[in-house]
Amino acid sequence: MSTRISALFLFAILVPVTRTTTAQAAAPLVGWGDNAQGQITVPAGTFTAVAAGDVHSLAIRSDGTLAGWGYNAEGQSTVPAGTFTAVAAGAYHSLAIRTDGTLVGWGTGSATAVPAGTFVAVAAGDIHGLAIRTDGTLVGWGNNDYGQLNVPSGTFVALAAGDFNGVAIRSDGTLASWGCGAPFDYGQCNVPSGNFIAVASAYWHSVAIRTNGTLVGWGYNGDGQTNVPSGTFVALAAGDLHSLAIGSDAAPIPTVSVWGLIAMTMLMLSAGGVVITRRRATGQ
Repeated sequence: MSTRISALFLFAILVPVTRTTTAQAAAPLVGWGDNAQGQITVPAGTFTAVAAGDVHSLAIRSDGTLAGWGYNAEGQSTVPAGTFTAVAAGAYHSLAIRTDGTLVGWGTGSATAVPAGTFVAVAAGDIHGLAIRTDGTLVGWGNNDYGQLNVPSGTFVALAAGDFNGVAIRSDGTLASWGCGAPFDYGQCNVPSGNFIAVASAYWHSVAIRTNGTLVGWGYNGDGQTNVPSGTFVALAAGDLHSLAIGSDAAPIPTVSVWGLIAMTMLMLSAGGVVITRRRATGQ
C-alpha cells in the first residue's frame, strides 16, 4: 500500500442522478481547504465533471478535454490528450472514459492497466478501478487484497468505489457490494434492501438515495457519516469521514446537507453541481 501525503481534501462531484457523470451543464470551478500541493488552485474555464485523488484533481472541460492539477509526483495529474465523457481519481492513479467509450489510465500502480472494451461508467478506489461495460456488466482491475475486484455478476446502471470495496446499483434498482476484507470490514458490504437511484462510497462507508428520494447510509460510522438526514435528495457524495447530499428543493440554490466529521471545504460549480472534500490522515 502506498504511503500517503497528509491532506484534507478529495473532490467528488455531486450531479443529478444519471448513469454517468456526463453531459452536465458547464460551469467554472472554485475550491477551498487544504492547498499544500495546489490541489484547490483550480484552472480557469468551464467544466462538466470533476474528480480528485488524495492530493490531485481532474476535470473535464466543456470541450471534452481534461485538466489536471495538484500533486504530480507519479504523473497522476499529467492528463492525456483527447476528449472524454467521465473521469475518476484514486490515490496516485487516474482513470477516464474517452468519447469512443474506451478507458485510459495514468499515474502509478496496477490500476493504470485498464481493460479493453467500451464502458459507460468508471470509478477509482484507493489502488483499484471499477467500470461498467456497455452491456451493463462490471469489471475490476488493480489491487485485490481485500476482494475489491471480485465483482458480482449481472447488469448494473451505477457504481462507486470506496478505498477497498465497490458498490453498484443493479438494473433492477437493488444494491450490491463487494470487497470489505479484513481488517477493513466495517459492514460496508451489508447493503440495505430496496431500490435506489444513486450511490456513493468512500473509505469504509457508503450512502445511497432510494427511489423515493430519501437517504440511507451503512458501514463505518465512527464520526456519524452514516447518520443521514431526513428529507428528499437528488444527488450525494461520500467523503472519508463525512457525507453530503443536495436536497430536492428548487434551484437555483438548493439545500446542501453535510454530516459526519467534516462539514467544510467544499467545491462548487456555479451551475449547481457540488464537489466535496475527503479527509486523509497522515501516513494512511
